[in-house]
Amino acid sequence: MNKKIGVYGSAVNFIAVLCFALSMLFGFDYGSYFCSMFIAFSFVPMMCGYAYFSEKNVKLSGYVSVAFATVYAAIILLVYFAQLTTVRLNHLTQQATVLLDFQQCGLLFNYDLLGYAVMSLATFFAGLTVKPQLQIDKWLKYLLMVHGAFFISCLLFPMLGIFKADSPAWIGVAILEFWCLLFCPISILSFLHFSKCQE
Repeated sequence: MNKKIGVYGSAVNFIAVLCFALSMLFGFDYGSYFCSMFIAFSFVPMMCGYAYFSEKNVKLSGYVSVAFATVYAAIILLVYFAQLTTVRLNHLTQQATVLLDFQQCGLLFNYDLLGYAVMSLATFFAGLTVKPQLQIDKWLKYLLMVHGAFFISCLLFPMLGIFKADSPAWIGVAILEFWCLLFCPISILSFLHFSKCQE
């Protein structure tokens, strides 16, 4: 059962990231918000798989990845649940819209970037648990560690005020599509990694 949780978590994660990418391409914001919630739902069991199947001398890295994954999921689920409920279903005041509407690059947008900063830390520590024996494991470890580098930009960009509500929309879409191109292989390789793990 433990192996299946890692495998299924990775599979759902891949589907969620793919659907997120398609929603972004077609400008379906609420679809991308919904898919983002499932990226979070599936990311936690995926990271738990790395902790569970890690060798004894790297168990702590696995536990740290689970802790950061949990923080990421909590932040992301709050952000996107608010978009799909409070923002979508209510007539907000102008000030509330600036703070709560993701498209305004306000408070919840900044929390979203904080969530992805924490997600990056989770993948970095998950990468430390991978002991490459096959070429796919080498790629998996490399991609997990590279994804960890997003921590710096996701943490600092909101503090520097890089993103504004009047910024060209295509810039944000391009960045997110690039992220999807990086993360889809992580989901696929995670699926393959857990598929060959021994209970």
